[in-house]
Amino acid sequence: MGGVFFPKVLVMTAQILLNILRHSILKMESINLLILDECHHAVKKHPYSLVMSEFYHTTSKDNRPAVFGMTASPVNLKGVSSQEDCAIKIRNLETKLDSIVCTVKDRRELEKHVPMPLEIVVQYDKAAVLWSLHEKIKQMEVEVEQTAHSSSRKSKWQFMGARDAGSKDELRLVYGVSERTESDGAANLIQKLRAINYALGELGQWCAYKVAVSFLTVLQNDERANYQLDVKFQESYLKKVVALLQCQLSEGAANGNGVKDADMHLSDAQKADEIEEGELPNSHAVSGGEHVDVIIGAAVADGKVTPKVQALIKILLKYQHTEDFHAIIFVERVVAALVLPKVFAELPSLSFIKCASLIGHNNNQEMRTSQMQDTIAQFRDGRITLLVATSVAEEGLDIRQCNVVIRFDLAKTVLAYIQSRGRARKPGSDYILMIERGNLSHETFLRNARNSEETLRKEAIERTDLSHLKDIQRLSSADTLSGSVYQVQSTGAIVSLNSAVGLVHFYCSQLPSDRYSILRPEFIIQRHERPGGLTEYSCKLQLPCNAPFQQLEGPLCCSIRIAQQAVCLAACKKLHEMGAFTDMLLPDKGSGEEGEKAEQVDEGDPLPGTARHREFYPEGVATILRGEWILSGKEGCNNSEDELYMYAVKCDDIGTTKDPFLTQVSNFAILFGSELDAEVLSMMMDLFVARTMITKASLVFQGTIKFVETQLAALKSFHVRLMSIVLDVDVDPSTTPWDPAKAYLFVPLIAEKYHNPLEGIDWCLVEKIVETNSWNNPLQRARPDVYLGTNERTLGGDRREYGFGKLRHGMAFGHKVHPTYGIRGAIAQFDVVKASGLLPSRDSIEPTDVYHSKEKLQLADSCIDVQDLVGRIVTAAHSGKRFYVDSVRYEMNAENSFPRKEGYLGPLEYSSYADYYRQKYGVDLRHKKQPLIRGRGVSYCKNLLSPRFEHSEEVENEENLDKTYYVYLPPELCLIHPLPGALVRGAQRLPSIMRRIESMLLAVQLKDMIRYPVPAMRILEALTAASCQETFCYERAELLGDAYLKWVVSIFLFLKYPQKHEGQLTRMRQQMVSNMVLYQYALNKGLQSYIQADRFAPSRWAAPGVLPVFDEDSKETEYSIFDEECPATETEPQKDFYADDCIENMREDGEVESDSSCYRVLSSKTLADVVEALIGVYYVEGGENAANHLMRWIGIQVDLDPKDFPCPKPYNIPESIMRSVDFEAIEGALNVKFKDRGLLVEAITHASRPSSGVSCYQRLEFVGDAVLDHLITKHLFFTYTNLPPGRLTDLRAAAVNNENFARVAVKHKLHAYLRHGSSALEAQIRDFVKDIQDELSKEGFNYFGLGDCKAPKVLGDIVESIAGAIFLDNERDAFIVWKVFQPLLHPMVTPETLPMHPVRELQERCQQQAEGLEYKATRTGNIATVEVFIDGVQIGIAQNPQKKMAQKLAARNALVVLKEKEENAMTKDMDNGEKKNGVQIFTRQTLNDICLRRQWPMPQYHCVNEGGPAHAKRFVYAVRVNTSDRGWTDECIGEPMPSVKKAKDSAATLLLELLNRCYPDNR
Repeated sequence: MGGVFFPKVLVMTAQILLNILRHSILKMESINLLILDECHHAVKKHPYSLVMSEFYHTTSKDNRPAVFGMTASPVNLKGVSSQEDCAIKIRNLETKLDSIVCTVKDRRELEKHVPMPLEIVVQYDKAAVLWSLHEKIKQMEVEVEQTAHSSSRKSKWQFMGARDAGSKDELRLVYGVSERTESDGAANLIQKLRAINYALGELGQWCAYKVAVSFLTVLQNDERANYQLDVKFQESYLKKVVALLQCQLSEGAANGNGVKDADMHLSDAQKADEIEEGELPNSHAVSGGEHVDVIIGAAVADGKVTPKVQALIKILLKYQHTEDFHAIIFVERVVAALVLPKVFAELPSLSFIKCASLIGHNNNQEMRTSQMQDTIAQFRDGRITLLVATSVAEEGLDIRQCNVVIRFDLAKTVLAYIQSRGRARKPGSDYILMIERGNLSHETFLRNARNSEETLRKEAIERTDLSHLKDIQRLSSADTLSGSVYQVQSTGAIVSLNSAVGLVHFYCSQLPSDRYSILRPEFIIQRHERPGGLTEYSCKLQLPCNAPFQQLEGPLCCSIRIAQQAVCLAACKKLHEMGAFTDMLLPDKGSGEEGEKAEQVDEGDPLPGTARHREFYPEGVATILRGEWILSGKEGCNNSEDELYMYAVKCDDIGTTKDPFLTQVSNFAILFGSELDAEVLSMMMDLFVARTMITKASLVFQGTIKFVETQLAALKSFHVRLMSIVLDVDVDPSTTPWDPAKAYLFVPLIAEKYHNPLEGIDWCLVEKIVETNSWNNPLQRARPDVYLGTNERTLGGDRREYGFGKLRHGMAFGHKVHPTYGIRGAIAQFDVVKASGLLPSRDSIEPTDVYHSKEKLQLADSCIDVQDLVGRIVTAAHSGKRFYVDSVRYEMNAENSFPRKEGYLGPLEYSSYADYYRQKYGVDLRHKKQPLIRGRGVSYCKNLLSPRFEHSEEVENEENLDKTYYVYLPPELCLIHPLPGALVRGAQRLPSIMRRIESMLLAVQLKDMIRYPVPAMRILEALTAASCQETFCYERAELLGDAYLKWVVSIFLFLKYPQKHEGQLTRMRQQMVSNMVLYQYALNKGLQSYIQADRFAPSRWAAPGVLPVFDEDSKETEYSIFDEECPATETEPQKDFYADDCIENMREDGEVESDSSCYRVLSSKTLADVVEALIGVYYVEGGENAANHLMRWIGIQVDLDPKDFPCPKPYNIPESIMRSVDFEAIEGALNVKFKDRGLLVEAITHASRPSSGVSCYQRLEFVGDAVLDHLITKHLFFTYTNLPPGRLTDLRAAAVNNENFARVAVKHKLHAYLRHGSSALEAQIRDFVKDIQDELSKEGFNYFGLGDCKAPKVLGDIVESIAGAIFLDNERDAFIVWKVFQPLLHPMVTPETLPMHPVRELQERCQQQAEGLEYKATRTGNIATVEVFIDGVQIGIAQNPQKKMAQKLAARNALVVLKEKEENAMTKDMDNGEKKNGVQIFTRQTLNDICLRRQWPMPQYHCVNEGGPAHAKRFVYAVRVNTSDRGWTDECIGEPMPSVKKAKDSAATLLLELLNRCYPDNR
């Protein structure tokens, strides 16, 4: 073999190997070595034999694998008659396996490793026959058969027919609670009666009694016992058997109270719900000290125990003192393996034994694989010392400690004799054979087994010559009948007569079904008599009603079995041709290539289309912004003739503010190389500049300008100088790179009116700023901290940003940390500034204490008039920080006492301002008498597009301004900055404005690509994620688009694939609309470049010529940051001082790692959501035509052209069925007339109704689900236009759910017309209807899916299927469906009536109160109990058969208890005449709930007062709410509280009392 070979070892069962070969998942040619354990099974129809005959021998010899088989005996029979007979059997096996038998010649060598046990024969007497008991039990069997026969005569649709043994074997798959009747329980009961009868004959009456009691106990604990007829039927007969066999071994040996106390036989360790059907529970041990011989002897004499059991007990007693006793008892029947351990447990003399059963998979009693492995593990480590096992333990069990093997029932074959003996692995072991005294058959078998073993060994060594015999090769090859095999040429998958029946059963089991129906094929055999006495058979196959076809006639065959196989083979071929089978002859689940690709993704990797799947994408720039003119001045670039377009930035302030700096801003214009779209100019941008003021910004076209090269160069230099300070990026105009992909400039405008755009530019300011020498001083440029060596951003000084962690640990640039570092404002040592030579030498200036002039101030490098200083920006020379000059405080100077911190009562830290600067910065002030400058820190450029304040109604006051903003500076430490303050404040708005313009230009560009007239602003909404935190996002449109896409794709698939069942259609729809597929569509169209998924961060925004510089720990903050060089009377408290230590690794959409300005991270789910949002936006703006156009553009091909679809199949419904349906009543309840009533019949037909030419409702439900989802979502979207996306999603979830639809069905009595064939479903519907009568009768009660009882899913399904039928009956007109269903769905859920799920409500309340919430669930029988604990105290409890329903009820009960406590506490305090000011339970959450229900804005809180010493802070908060009918409520002011949360609770309590008086219905 060429290349690198990677060996693979696959371990599997024989049946699995056969299956994967038949379905061509694995080919015989790809196998190199085939190892067959227990290869003697390769006979007849065993999978080993079929693998060899169907695949091995049909493969060319060159491509066959090597075969290695292992067995204890190559002949699996009772014995061999002669050496020649033995040779023939071995030769046949060799031919089948294409191998040669071999064994060891010298057994002594083998016995060194596998010692032979000592064989001992123990004889026992024949048991006396209890004729009367045997006959009575057999008579019961006859009665059961007669009852089952009469039951099966009932109408077939009612009981689904009797199950024969064959169909039961084919349907080992269990679907929840399946429908059963007396006839279904009969076969099961007869097996139990026969097991009891066997125990009666082989083990005695006492053991048979214990078997019967155990069967009855398990049956009584079956959760189906309440409504399954077969369980009740079996229980009635088992009670009779228990009463018949009731007996006692001794005092206390068996329970004498009969059936009533049957539960007493269950130990605590083995609960009812853990016992498999037919398993025998543990019993109580005998109380008493009688000697075992006396007890058993008396029991044998009475017939209660057989001599065989007595002999077994005596054998075990001989090993009472054997050290390391490990034994296996082999029995023939499962019932013996289950009951014998119970017998041993009742005998005190056998207390040295720890016994357990080991059984295989059986129809009634079985052990799960995990149980078997656990039992074997306990036997291996000594926790169990005795196994009572069936033949399952004969093969493959290797327990080295096993030293005793007892054959309680003699083996049936030579192989079983040899293999069971081989379980005794320990040297010196005993192999005990129990034989009935005088039984010739037992003695004969034992003699033959011993002889056969020797004959087999001899034949394997000395091969007998068989050349004189003819036709010894009795190898049956694969099916040779013509037409007995169907093979798919493309894959090689094959189905034969042998496998066809099982494949048809498997196909039916994979059809969509629920727990009320078992879908399976039905066979109707017809007998045909031919001349000459020849009899032939034909078989008619009936498939379930949701299969592509229901009936198929088979050919005439010579036997019933072959007739069944032939019709199934024909059905497999037809199903493959119709597309129901894949080319591998497996049921088609509707999964295509996309689904297969998804399964191939590694488990550790997030799937594409999920929120966790994130990738880097380039940030998009609109092509209209491209301009080569920005490169003018470079060599080879002379673009002075280019015409530029000037747009003025118009700002209108809405609201008022007492902060003069917010209104004192300069005007700007923006120069573009191309004309902007009219939609960009009509766009108004809300800039959230202050708590009480919003600025409306827009662009106004001023005209076109042609610049000379010098003018353009000056404007470019001005633009770079200005934006470098605004964005805090230190770049030089002469060296900064310009990118023609993003070409525009910011230019200042004069305040006066102008006629020529060129005249409107403030050229004087441009020239002054460009030509000043101040830029040579590093402190005046951006990032002076880099020059000073601190690497600490200084504009706003946020402690959480820019390498603060390194500074604090003294790591940045190797500088030593200042001793006083950590006090707010201390950033750099003044020594660094002095050493740099940036300031005049202070040593040459004599200190003076005399202040001569009020008009001038001595600054760090000059003297300036006071009037020219106010409004300017100054740079603090000792730190590099910048401040706006608010005023000069003549009443204050450096000798004034330094203010004491609030609440601090200790000694003064600094005696004066001069002392503060000397101690903290090492600066000796020279002009201590000069007045101090009051300034405000220049903040970082902020994102003004996001609402940054809780509300806009709070009134600012001068006290708050002083507290928050102002600091005091000595003039001699200040440098005048070249940029005016108003210019910087105006320029700080430009990044946010340009961000919105750039986004809008991208939306216009995408609109032009899609080529359908939709407002670009709506497209921008569909491109903006909620993570941007702006005033709009795509979530509402996404909700509508998701429902529309699901609707259109569902109709398309339903019409295109009339043969596909609902399960296939659902999977196909999932693959067409899944997030992974939509994500790929978005990538193909490049939508990732248009999406706005990150909150705008100016520090990461790239302006032309000013690219962002990323520090290692930089993160944008949403707060206004201002520094306090020297505190005023009040200081801002230090918060989150060490917040930079907690930088999380997770990134939201748009956040970037490292210093990439052109890339951002997007989750693939965001791309998928944008596709749905675009569909929603186009649907809103242009209806179905626009949405379908967008879907075609994106790549979703779902054109609903009637020409492309096959004609719908006519409904040929038998007249008898049409007469049985009350069409008038149904149409009256729906208020609609059906044109094709066959659709209505299909819509009300459940899959449990056997097919009679009518399909079940599943396909119509598939369509109706999508139609109702779309219609209800559309109704809610257009009705509640101002509802937040989250609430809209909750409304949709409450309106579109199965629980809600089920209650609609009951309310309009649609359930009465359901055509089904399940008595269990009938009972559940009846119980549900009874349970919700109280719900519907409660005035004002809204359930919307949160009722107290769980609805059968079928009821919600028929509402959806009826909607689908109406939709198709009216030529796919959704308007008519809504016209019919709007009154049916009344009352629709509204924001006022929307309930919150109790589990969610309790969780949110506990989170708000910081309380621990825990649920504890237990199950007893078929009842689940859920308890609710809050902080370890049980608050609520509920019980229900469904665990989720129990949890919901328990949470609801807990909420009732908590609200009662709250009301009682409020009432008690009001009775005492006191205001409630303590910790309220859930007050804020209750207030929020009221606002949500009434569609009011959220309550608005604000701090009224904050004071007190640091160790005893007190907060006072006020709250009010804007009601829709009465306007603003009175402001409720709470009591002083030690925390903000408690202060808000206190205020909320008062507002709740006020609302309860104004709106009594709130209670």
